[in-house]
Order: sequence, then structure tokens, then C-alpha cells
Amino acid sequence: MKNNTLNRRSFIKKTSTTAFAAAAIPTIVPSSVFGKNAPSNRIQIGQIGCGRIARVHDMPGTMQHESAQMVAVCDLDQNRLKDGKVLVDSFYQEKGQKVDTKMFDNYQELIAHKDIDAVIISTPDHWHAQPAIEAVLAKKHVYLQKPTSLTVQEGRLLSSIVQEQKVTFQVGTQQRSSPQFRYAAELVRNGRIGKIHTVKVGLPGDPSGPIAQTEAIPAALNYDAWLGSTPEMEYSEMLVHPKVGYDRPGWLRKEQFGAGMITGWGQHHFDSAAWGMNTEYTGPISVEAVAQFPKYGSWDVHGDFMVKAEYQNGITMFTSGGFPNGIRYEGEEGWIFVTRGAYRATPSDPIPERNGVKSLDASDPRILESVIGPNEIHLYESKEQHGNWLDCIKSGEEPISPVEIGHRACSVCLISHVAMKLPRKLNWDPKAELFLNDAEANSYLSRPQRAPYGTANIQY
Repeated sequence: MKNNTLNRRSFIKKTSTTAFAAAAIPTIVPSSVFGKNAPSNRIQIGQIGCGRIARVHDMPGTMQHESAQMVAVCDLDQNRLKDGKVLVDSFYQEKGQKVDTKMFDNYQELIAHKDIDAVIISTPDHWHAQPAIEAVLAKKHVYLQKPTSLTVQEGRLLSSIVQEQKVTFQVGTQQRSSPQFRYAAELVRNGRIGKIHTVKVGLPGDPSGPIAQTEAIPAALNYDAWLGSTPEMEYSEMLVHPKVGYDRPGWLRKEQFGAGMITGWGQHHFDSAAWGMNTEYTGPISVEAVAQFPKYGSWDVHGDFMVKAEYQNGITMFTSGGFPNGIRYEGEEGWIFVTRGAYRATPSDPIPERNGVKSLDASDPRILESVIGPNEIHLYESKEQHGNWLDCIKSGEEPISPVEIGHRACSVCLISHVAMKLPRKLNWDPKAELFLNDAEANSYLSRPQRAPYGTANIQY
């Protein structure tokens, strides 16, 4: 095993030479001030990224648990940073606690703070792998929003480091904490629809848009750091995030920062599908796809598409926006469909709300009345994703969405995206994590990184 040359000392030293503005590390009040709930009973949390998903999901989802205390927030946008502090302070003040949440505009400084036990990373997709790896090397427990990475290579690096460092790492694939997804997977795994042969995943594409207009960089935004390891690009609000408010950000539709819905909602559904298919620690053996990409405008992620993935166990998985949003398992004796129902992450998500959609359905209603017996397969049960993470930090047990399972689900997204780009069937080796005899396809498993950002300097 190679030496971790980028460890806590080296990446902290590196901070002073990057485009991040270095500042004195704020003092965080020791957890002992929180009385009976601390120090041993409260986990001190730092929130990295204070945008839409953090505000509506990760921050309230974590602060609701008495075992946690959010003590710091971090963002590269000063307006969002201040809003994040207000959100946290107000939450605790309404509970009668006097707090002064600390603010960081450099996540590396937050990670370096010894009094912070764990971090939640809710940054744009291109800023997932690097801070997650650095946090793990700093021995912080991590909750990471999906997608786990934007390349298979970075995902493998992340998973390997997490497993070596032995911290509690939870991926934000919260469908695993929804009872209908667990029950659907249990029914399938216990043979209620016979041997499954086909899985259909409903996942929409994104629409095209206009040409982005170049604008002056807002004074509140550290734009160079926001771009991170991706290429330099003229600033446009349309391609970053709203200057005011927290509507769906434009970066979600720009390949420089993500891959579109195939990684956006794709990791959720591929993770849930793998639960029922019993393929959580492997992947398909082939992928092929057709996809439409915008011919005009600055948004360039995929639109309508169809992906076919074949697995060693004989299951074929099809993914397309032409299917109802969710997962349909088809077996020799029937089918089961599971979804979030009418749930939408936010009103601006490109997923139409369908009235009357059942969150769990089957070819025969009696299938859904089945009781999983004591000697049958019982899958991991979690009531809430953030709470499960916090419980596992205390217990040392593995969380419901561990890093390797997250990496594997994300890899299905990423190789599906490669297949959208190349007009041929691609054979995949899930053990080696390489395409077979296809140098062009393998070139997509990593991507160039703009210094001084990125994971290229992390040796493991």
C-alpha cells in the first residue's frame, strides 16, 4: 500500500498557497457547553456547502437529531455562507439554545479544526470527491451527497481511502431509508415474483436552454475556487447558481460540473435497484445507450435517452425517461414497482408530479401483503438517513449507504454516461473497473484537473 502523501499536514499546508483566501481559524466552543448532551453524547458537525440541497435536506435532516450539534458552516459564496449561519442559529435559538455558528469560506480550514467530529458535504457535484477524501484523511466522519464522484477513478480512490481510514461514511442515497424501497427489495430478494430477468428504471433527462450571457463575477463569490479542478470558464449566473434564492442551480445542466440526471437521480435509483438485484458490490458486464444531447445553448447534459445494462446473473436493466419515475422489477411470476410517489426534491426538478402514483405496486396486490419470514432475507432497516449516520458514528457499525456501495451505484451512472457518448456496446469488467479492449472508453474513466485543485496529488 502506498504512502498517503497528501495527509492532514500536507493539505493544510497546501491551503495557504491555493486560491482560497486563508484566514485565522475561528474558535469553536467545546461541546461541553451543551450540558447533558455533550461531549460524549453530541457529535459536532461542520456543514460544507450551504446551497439548495443543504438547506432543504441535509441541514434540517441532521439538526433534528439530538445526538448532533451543527457548529460550523462553509461556503464559497458569502451570501450563502451568512444565510447558512442564520439557518443554524435560528434553529437552535428556537430550541432555547444560545449559539454562534462559526463561518468558514475555506472547507480545508473547517476540516482542520480539531473540535469538529464530522462533516456534511453538500457541494456541487464537481466538488464531492476532493473534500470527501481530505475530510477522511483528517479522520472526520463524512456524509456525502450523491453522486459519489464524477469519474470512476476518483470514486475508487475515495472508497479505498475511506475503508483504510475506518471512519463512518454515509452516502446521501436516502431512498434506502424509505420503507417502500427496502420492502420492495426484500420481496424481490425473497422470490415473491420468481426469478427476476428485467429491471426498468424510470429517469428523465434535462431540457436544453439558451446561450448563457457572460457577466461580472459577483463580489460575494470566490469563483475560481468554485470552478475548482474544472477548466476556466466565463462567469454566468445561468451556469452557476442563483445570486438570490435557492432555485435549482444551472450547474446541474453543465457537463463541466456533472453529468445531468444520469448522476443526479441516477445514483438514487441504481442504488435501490442493486438492492433488489443483489448486485450492490459489483456492476454490469456490458452497457450500451442512445441519447440526445442539446444542439444549441449552453446547457449540454443529456436529454432523452435509453441505457441497456447486462449483469452476470442474467438480469438486464433498462433505464429511460420513457418509463415511470422509479424502479420496476420484472420476474417470471410477476412484477413490483417502487417509487417516491408524488415526491419531488424541489418544485424546479424536471420530474412531473403524477397524481395517484402508488409508492409501491405489484402485478398482484397479494404480493404486497406478504410477510418476510424470520428465516428469509431481511435487509438493513434505517428510519432516516442522517440519523442512521449519526447512530453509526457512535456505535462504529456500518451505515446503510456505505462508501463502496455508493461508489458501485455511481459507477453504473458514469459508465452509462460513457455509453451515451460512444455508439457501440461496451464490455465492462466490474472487478478491474475497466472497459475491455476499448482505450477510448477507458479514457472517460478520469478527466484532466486544473491545478491547484483536484485529487491528482493524492497518492494512495
